[in-house]
Amino acid sequence: MSTPTRRNLLRTTAIAAAAGVTVHSGAAGAAPAEQPAPFGPAVVPPGDPRYPDLVRRRYNLRFLGNPERVHVLGSTAQVVRAVQDAVRAGKRIAVRSGGHCFEDFVDSPRVRVVLDLSGMTGVYYDPHRRAFAVEAGATLGEVYRRLFLGWGVTIPGGYCPEVGAGGHVQGGGYGPLCRLLGLVVDHLYAVEVVVVSRDGTARSVVATREPDDPHRDLWWAHTGGGGGNFGVVTRYWFRSPGARGSDPERLLPRPPASVLTFSMEWSWDGLGPEAFARLVRNHGRWFERHSAPGSPYAGLYSELLLFRRPFGRHMMLGQVAGENAERLLDEHVSALADGFAPPSARSQERMPWLAAALRGPGEDPGRWRLKCKAAYLRRAFTDRQVDVVYQHLTSDVPGLFSGTVSLNSYGGQVNATAPDATAAAQRDSILKLFYLAAWPDAAGDALHVGWLREFYRDMYADTGGVPVPGATNDGSFINYPDADLADPAWNTSGVTWQTLYYKDNYARLRAVKARWDPRGVFRHALSIR
Repeated sequence: MSTPTRRNLLRTTAIAAAAGVTVHSGAAGAAPAEQPAPFGPAVVPPGDPRYPDLVRRRYNLRFLGNPERVHVLGSTAQVVRAVQDAVRAGKRIAVRSGGHCFEDFVDSPRVRVVLDLSGMTGVYYDPHRRAFAVEAGATLGEVYRRLFLGWGVTIPGGYCPEVGAGGHVQGGGYGPLCRLLGLVVDHLYAVEVVVVSRDGTARSVVATREPDDPHRDLWWAHTGGGGGNFGVVTRYWFRSPGARGSDPERLLPRPPASVLTFSMEWSWDGLGPEAFARLVRNHGRWFERHSAPGSPYAGLYSELLLFRRPFGRHMMLGQVAGENAERLLDEHVSALADGFAPPSARSQERMPWLAAALRGPGEDPGRWRLKCKAAYLRRAFTDRQVDVVYQHLTSDVPGLFSGTVSLNSYGGQVNATAPDATAAAQRDSILKLFYLAAWPDAAGDALHVGWLREFYRDMYADTGGVPVPGATNDGSFINYPDADLADPAWNTSGVTWQTLYYKDNYARLRAVKARWDPRGVFRHALSIR
């Protein structure tokens, strides 16, 4: 180590020690100097004009928190101090990066202190680790924009550019490029976490995937172990496995130059149970055939949204990467129409990849009250499940505003990784299911939540009302959390919610929890016990 470099490291260590930050020496553990905080810390109590915006959900209006204070934080050192203050005062902590959680993990009345990481938005290349650093408050859109414009690379993250990186990565992270490139966590090299020791001391730890890293278990837990479990993630580093050298443009995947975005519709008019079943079966069987790693259709990402009859139509939207995108999409649509009918409306547009990534699906978050559920499919729906979908989408439920199930493409390169290599255990599925009810006001809560619960229970009636891992189903997705899985009134399977989310990886996650959060400081309704 040169003298200037040694001097910088000593200076960084001294600064970090004063703030309670742990700095490790060596190639895998060396930390760059603390980045200047963009702002903060700001402590915002009720009555402050900033408070309503900070406690308002950015996605699901069913929950509204009332914490004693919100800390708006701009650096790891600030997070350490905020966590230490809350632990010393005995206050329940929750963390927000993007605010897109479907349950009340942050906005529970039991939460007294919210740590808002919206000031931590850095995305930059870290030569010390030969990896790209992404701070937890950065939105996916900003991550895509900065990685691509700066170095021509990306990570295969989600479709919604306003989602925060903090929680998205911890749950596994999937999106339009995952069938080509795997999950986001398949490219995660290191993570910085503010943890609390048994004696109540808050500190920052960097954990890497290096085999000899004594903190490697903490890195592994953040490759799909879910948010709010082990500490406060302040920063991630990304470098693809097998990447060599120090040229940043070769350390992460390059996205396609352009993608073919598309949307299409099928009208409910004249769509009886047989025709509906044909469409759903064609779709599922196509993904059974084309979801292996290396499939020529791996560049195709789609979401088939099956709506209730009053909506008037079903939709499919997505994108296709590759030079032959138009042909691949035509072949896919032709397979769906086999014995059925082509879409009643179809549009498509080839556009630069970054423009498509920043546009996303065009959703309008923050207006609705929501309840969601999720599941994985290893193969197409059974005939009984197809009948259940049709019955619940066509049943007469006065006052029901909106209900849908979305069949999101999965598999491909995701399935090239062993189930225990990361905490994301579902590694042989073909589709990820997203059940959703949305409505505008509190008067509709009981009706809409009840409808979705009954729909889900009937879908998995053969396995106690939940998607127990088996030949067809493969559990659920922690980034679409559903507290009902822990409720014996709705989960009568005898299989725990922990198994539904984490399968055989749960025992290892418990061991990580015991080591890094022995006091249970970080907890919510579905946190690791």
